[in-house]
Amino acid sequence: MNNNDIIRRIRYTFDFSDSKMIEIFALAGHEVTRAQISDWLKKDDDPAQQGLHDKQLAIFLNGLINDKRGKKEGVQPVPEKRLNNNLILRKLKIALNLKDDDILEILALADMRISKHELSAFFRKPDQSQYRLCKDQILRNFLQGIQIKYHVIKK
Repeated sequence: MNNNDIIRRIRYTFDFSDSKMIEIFALAGHEVTRAQISDWLKKDDDPAQQGLHDKQLAIFLNGLINDKRGKKEGVQPVPEKRLNNNLILRKLKIALNLKDDDILEILALADMRISKHELSAFFRKPDQSQYRLCKDQILRNFLQGIQIKYHVIKK
Protein backbone atom coordinates (compact mmCIF):
# COMPACT_ATOMS: atom_id res chain seq x y z
CA MET A 1 0.00 0.00 0.00
CA ASN A 2 1.21 3.48 -0.61
CA ASN A 3 1.46 6.06 2.14
CA ASN A 4 -0.98 8.47 0.50
CA ASP A 5 -3.68 5.78 0.46
CA ILE A 6 -3.06 5.01 4.14
CA ILE A 7 -3.37 8.63 5.25
CA ARG A 8 -6.49 9.11 3.06
CA ARG A 9 -8.16 6.09 4.68
CA ILE A 10 -7.30 7.27 8.20
CA ARG A 11 -8.61 10.76 7.46
CA TYR A 12 -11.87 9.38 6.03
CA THR A 13 -12.38 6.88 8.85
CA PHE A 14 -12.08 9.49 11.60
CA ASP A 15 -13.51 12.35 9.49
CA PHE A 16 -10.49 14.60 10.13
CA SER A 17 -10.67 18.12 8.73
CA ASP A 18 -7.62 19.81 7.21
CA SER A 19 -7.20 21.71 10.48
CA LYS A 20 -7.27 18.46 12.47
CA MET A 21 -4.68 16.90 10.12
CA ILE A 22 -2.40 19.93 10.63
CA GLU A 23 -2.95 19.63 14.41
CA ILE A 24 -2.01 15.93 14.37
CA PHE A 25 1.27 16.69 12.60
CA ALA A 26 1.89 19.49 15.12
CA LEU A 27 1.37 17.07 18.02
CA ALA A 28 4.43 15.22 16.72
CA GLY A 29 6.39 18.47 16.47
CA HIS A 30 6.10 18.96 12.71
CA GLU A 31 4.52 21.86 10.85
CA VAL A 32 2.64 21.25 7.61
CA THR A 33 0.54 23.53 5.46
CA ARG A 34 -3.01 23.07 4.24
CA ALA A 35 -1.60 22.93 0.69
CA GLN A 36 0.70 20.02 1.62
CA ILE A 37 -2.20 18.13 3.19
CA SER A 38 -4.31 18.79 0.11
CA ASP A 39 -1.57 17.54 -2.24
CA TRP A 40 -1.06 14.34 -0.21
CA LEU A 41 -4.78 13.59 -0.18
CA LYS A 42 -5.35 13.99 -3.91
CA LYS A 43 -6.30 10.87 -5.88
CA ASP A 44 -3.48 8.79 -7.36
CA ASP A 45 -4.30 9.82 -10.95
CA ASP A 46 -4.21 13.56 -10.12
CA PRO A 47 -1.00 15.12 -11.53
CA ALA A 48 -0.88 17.55 -8.58
CA GLN A 49 -0.68 14.72 -6.04
CA GLN A 50 2.52 14.69 -4.01
CA GLY A 51 3.94 11.48 -2.62
CA LEU A 52 3.90 11.13 1.16
CA HIS A 53 7.31 9.93 2.33
CA ASP A 54 7.77 7.29 5.03
CA LYS A 55 9.10 9.84 7.51
CA GLN A 56 6.08 12.11 6.98
CA LEU A 57 3.68 9.19 7.53
CA ALA A 58 5.65 8.18 10.65
CA ILE A 59 5.30 11.76 11.96
CA PHE A 60 1.55 11.67 11.27
CA LEU A 61 1.14 8.29 13.02
CA ASN A 62 3.18 9.52 16.01
CA GLY A 63 0.91 12.58 16.14
CA LEU A 64 -2.15 10.31 15.93
CA ILE A 65 -0.82 8.37 18.93
CA ASN A 66 -0.39 11.65 20.83
CA ASP A 67 -3.89 12.76 19.79
CA LYS A 68 -5.66 9.54 20.77
CA ARG A 69 -3.63 8.53 23.83
CA GLY A 70 -2.13 11.79 25.06
CA LYS A 71 1.44 12.98 24.79
CA LYS A 72 4.03 10.89 26.58
CA GLU A 73 6.23 12.58 29.16
CA GLY A 74 9.82 13.25 28.17
CA VAL A 75 11.45 12.90 24.78
CA GLN A 76 9.08 12.24 21.89
CA PRO A 77 9.80 9.23 19.63
CA VAL A 78 11.96 9.96 16.61
CA PRO A 79 9.99 9.31 13.40
CA GLU A 80 11.34 6.39 11.40
CA LYS A 81 12.94 7.18 8.05
CA ARG A 82 11.70 3.88 6.61
CA LEU A 83 8.32 2.35 7.38
CA ASN A 84 6.93 -1.07 6.61
CA ASN A 85 3.45 -2.49 7.14
CA ASN A 86 4.50 -4.02 10.47
CA LEU A 87 5.44 -0.60 11.89
CA ILE A 88 2.28 1.01 10.53
CA LEU A 89 0.17 -1.76 12.09
CA ARG A 90 2.01 -1.34 15.41
CA LYS A 91 1.52 2.45 15.45
CA LEU A 92 -2.20 2.11 14.69
CA LYS A 93 -2.49 -0.54 17.41
CA ILE A 94 -0.92 1.87 19.90
CA ALA A 95 -2.94 4.91 18.75
CA LEU A 96 -6.26 3.06 19.03
CA ASN A 97 -5.23 1.25 22.23
CA LEU A 98 -5.99 -2.15 20.70
CA LYS A 99 -5.28 -5.57 22.12
CA ASP A 100 -4.61 -8.59 19.90
CA ASP A 101 -8.23 -9.75 20.21
CA ASP A 102 -9.41 -6.30 19.11
CA ILE A 103 -7.23 -6.48 15.99
CA LEU A 104 -8.52 -9.97 15.16
CA GLU A 105 -12.09 -8.68 15.58
CA ILE A 106 -11.37 -5.68 13.31
CA LEU A 107 -9.85 -7.97 10.66
CA ALA A 108 -12.94 -10.21 10.91
CA LEU A 109 -15.14 -7.16 10.14
CA ALA A 110 -13.32 -7.03 6.80
CA ASP A 111 -13.78 -10.80 6.31
CA MET A 112 -10.15 -11.60 7.05
CA ARG A 113 -9.38 -14.32 9.53
CA ILE A 114 -5.90 -14.96 10.90
CA SER A 115 -4.76 -16.73 14.04
CA LYS A 116 -3.41 -15.05 17.16
CA HIS A 117 -0.02 -16.65 16.38
CA GLU A 118 0.04 -15.13 12.90
CA LEU A 119 -0.83 -11.74 14.36
CA SER A 120 1.84 -11.90 17.07
CA ALA A 121 4.46 -12.67 14.40
CA PHE A 122 3.88 -9.16 12.95
CA PHE A 123 4.84 -7.53 16.26
CA ARG A 124 8.06 -9.46 16.85
CA LYS A 125 11.54 -8.10 16.25
CA PRO A 126 12.73 -8.70 12.68
CA ASP A 127 15.67 -10.84 13.83
CA GLN A 128 13.41 -13.35 15.61
CA SER A 129 12.70 -16.58 13.75
CA GLN A 130 8.92 -16.22 14.20
CA TYR A 131 8.85 -12.70 12.71
CA ARG A 132 6.68 -12.32 9.60
CA LEU A 133 6.24 -9.39 7.26
CA CYS A 134 2.77 -7.91 7.25
CA LYS A 135 1.60 -8.04 3.65
CA ASP A 136 -0.43 -5.29 2.00
CA GLN A 137 -3.56 -7.46 2.05
CA ILE A 138 -3.49 -7.67 5.86
CA LEU A 139 -2.93 -3.92 6.30
CA ARG A 140 -5.58 -3.08 3.70
CA ASN A 141 -8.14 -5.31 5.45
CA PHE A 142 -7.14 -3.90 8.85
CA LEU A 143 -7.73 -0.34 7.59
CA GLN A 144 -11.05 -1.45 6.08
CA GLY A 145 -12.06 -3.04 9.39
CA ILE A 146 -11.10 0.13 11.27
CA GLN A 147 -13.28 2.07 8.85
CA ILE A 148 -16.23 -0.27 9.50
CA LYS A 149 -15.76 -0.02 13.27
CA TYR A 150 -14.86 3.66 13.74
CA HIS A 151 -16.23 5.66 10.79
CA VAL A 152 -18.62 8.30 12.01
CA ILE A 153 -21.41 9.24 9.68
CA LYS A 154 -22.57 12.81 10.25
CA LYS A 155 -26.30 13.39 10.32
